[in-house]
Amino acid sequence: APHEIIDRSGADVLRLWAAAVDYTEDVRCSDEILQRVTDAYRKFRNTLRYALGNLDGFNPETDAVAYQEMLEIDRWALASFDEAARKVLAGYENYDFQAVYQTLYNLVTVTLSARYFDIIKDRLYIFAPHSLERHSAQTALYEIADKLCRLLAPILVFTADEAFENLPQQKTASVHLAEFPKVSGADNSRLLSEWERIFTIRDEVLKALEEARERKEIGSSLEAKVILKTDRETTRFLLPYYEDLRYIFIVSQTEVHEDDKFAVEIQKADGAKCERCWNYSVRVGESEKYPTVCERCTAALSEIEKSAAV
Repeated sequence: APHEIIDRSGADVLRLWAAAVDYTEDVRCSDEILQRVTDAYRKFRNTLRYALGNLDGFNPETDAVAYQEMLEIDRWALASFDEAARKVLAGYENYDFQAVYQTLYNLVTVTLSARYFDIIKDRLYIFAPHSLERHSAQTALYEIADKLCRLLAPILVFTADEAFENLPQQKTASVHLAEFPKVSGADNSRLLSEWERIFTIRDEVLKALEEARERKEIGSSLEAKVILKTDRETTRFLLPYYEDLRYIFIVSQTEVHEDDKFAVEIQKADGAKCERCWNYSVRVGESEKYPTVCERCTAALSEIEKSAAV
């Protein structure tokens, strides 16, 4: 009975189940199916919670970063969301709610949770509060949270509305008084293609890191240095991303060497562990004022102290 499901799991879970099933065939419902839907609901809710939690202190009117000034991975996240939004809006238009559900579920579990959120955690937690890098990530998070609430509103009525009300500087009383997000229509095919290639390489690196962890060679991935061997074309492709590879792979150091065939080698990271960001660096101890942190955290702490003194 619907009221039993609502009493146990909430009305939004029941609505999500209704969206997830294929209504062109016999509709099935069981405790096992409802448990899967409940797990999916938690994914949606936790995605919104992650975004809102990292927007604390962010003012979209004064802190937002212009699109062209944003870091490329933040632009990739917005472009990926744009592609998903186009499919979701088409699904609503055609009453294909199962396509809406599947597109949004894939967006939050793969694109956002497994890729984007995983990579930007370091930037959100470690960089100075008002740095361009942190504000760039927050700008993307704000747009994603705002638009995700709007796309989820017909299905997760209460959850989307509650999250929407808690967006920074929110002036619209309810998500149900807002409109669906507009799709930009920009051609992001090259950006999406290049980052898909980077994530394919990242999958191989993550596999190698897991194998090294199983062999007890490393504990956390931040204890590792990744040495990539790639062909000439791939080496040149990775060159513009070289400084960002350590963040993309979530390791302390990376090296890229040209070779005939692709290979991933995992070694212990050089240097000492920074007590603030837990990354390893050969420059830990250079600062007399902050002797236990790395060069990146030294800069961030200096900026935080200056901001506090103003």
